[in-house]
Parts: sequence; C-alpha cells; structure tokens
Amino acid sequence: MISVYLETSVLSYLASKPSSDLIIAAHQKVTHDWWLHRRKYDLATSPIVEREINLGDERTAQRRIDLIKGVRLLAVTLESYKLAEVLVKKGPLPKKADVDALHISLAAIHGIEYLLSWNCKHIANVFIQKDLAKIIRAHGYECPVLCTPESMLELNK
Repeated sequence: MISVYLETSVLSYLASKPSSDLIIAAHQKVTHDWWLHRRKYDLATSPIVEREINLGDERTAQRRIDLIKGVRLLAVTLESYKLAEVLVKKGPLPKKADVDALHISLAAIHGIEYLLSWNCKHIANVFIQKDLAKIIRAHGYECPVLCTPESMLELNK
C-alpha cells in the first residue's frame, strides 16, 4: 500500500466551507475527489499537523481533527529536527519555511512515499524538489514525492 503524509493544507481544504474564489474552490473539489480514494493509501500525519489544525475557528478545527481520526501519527524525532534544519540552512527553503521543512523531513525519515500538500511555494514545488532530494539522500533517506492532491489524483485514473 502506498504511504501518504497528509500536510495541513490538504486537511484545511477538506474541512473549509466552499470558497467563492474559483481557484480555491477547484482545489477544494480536487481534494474532496482525492479523499474519496484515501482507503487505497496508508495515511500518516504528525503532531505538527495536529497542532496546526487545532488553530482557527473552533468548528472548522474540529472538522479537521475528525478527518485524521485513525490516521497513523508519525513520531517527531531529534533526527527529523536536524534534517529540517539542514533543509533550511543548506537547502532551498527559507528560514520562514522551517515548519514546512519539518513536514518534509518527517515524511522522509519515516519512509513515506508521498507528501500531499497544497503548499506549492515551499513543499509541492517542482523547482526545489531536486535540491531537497539531494540533501535528504545525502543524509541516508529518500525524499517523498512532494505533490498536490491533483497530481496524485491522476494516479487513480
């Protein structure tokens, strides 16, 4: 079974009210379509995501929390913090993306195959994946495929 790390933005799109912004609404629709196939995957997330989804509107936060019930929770380790730090200091991620680096390092350290995110600036960004993969490989891990639900939905066709 293919393993998938659920990053916060995916859960936010699933739990939020339909947007009047056409691009966001399309992302929400695609995310809901992908979610229908979730049982094909070994889903995982982290305490970092748990903390992030608890923020904001209480009702929406509860919907996000309900979505990850039964989803495997990955341990945050010293090694994941160290790798995230390297991804920022020596890699393509800026200091302000330190939490994004931690999502990536957690998925890599735990051997997760795909990291699902709508964060196309610091995570699902094709222009930085090669540099991230090189650094992660140099530390003895494989970089997960960093993708959006839209690109992963193509796998289901």
